[in-house]
Amino acid sequence: MVKRSRSRRVAERAWGLVLLARVLGLGAITALILASGVWASWQTAQHVMLTKGRERGTVTLAACGDSSCTGPFMPEGAATARPKVTVSLPVRHKVGAHVPVVLKPGTDTGIRAGLGGVLFAWLPLGGALLLAAVVVGGGLRMPRTAWTLAAAGAALVGGAFLTL
Repeated sequence: MVKRSRSRRVAERAWGLVLLARVLGLGAITALILASGVWASWQTAQHVMLTKGRERGTVTLAACGDSSCTGPFMPEGAATARPKVTVSLPVRHKVGAHVPVVLKPGTDTGIRAGLGGVLFAWLPLGGALLLAAVVVGGGLRMPRTAWTLAAAGAALVGGAFLTL
């Protein structure tokens, strides 16, 4: 058994505490990134995924800007028709298209319904997964976990792009 000096043992313990602090700190940063991605996504996703009791229908696009379109809302069921509803949509949609939407309660803001709307609502989580992959791979030195997070984020972002 090799006998080490007292100063070397203290230095080894201090280095162990530095490594522990790095893992705990970067783990907390990763958890914060992912939690903020879920929080930002849920603000929109709850309206698209939990549609019971919400106004659903179709918006016929009358005017489109850079990031949103407006048009009249034709309801499905017991909802009321509205002359102008704003929907946040990518540039790909053209005037005259019919888009299924769910209205946010108490507003004239529509959110795209269906699979495309769900993926578009969870887009902030996809970005958070990609960012967390960099922290996990580079800071925590966990490459397999990082590649898994990156693949999940890329699949979510790519799916949202393809469905919209």
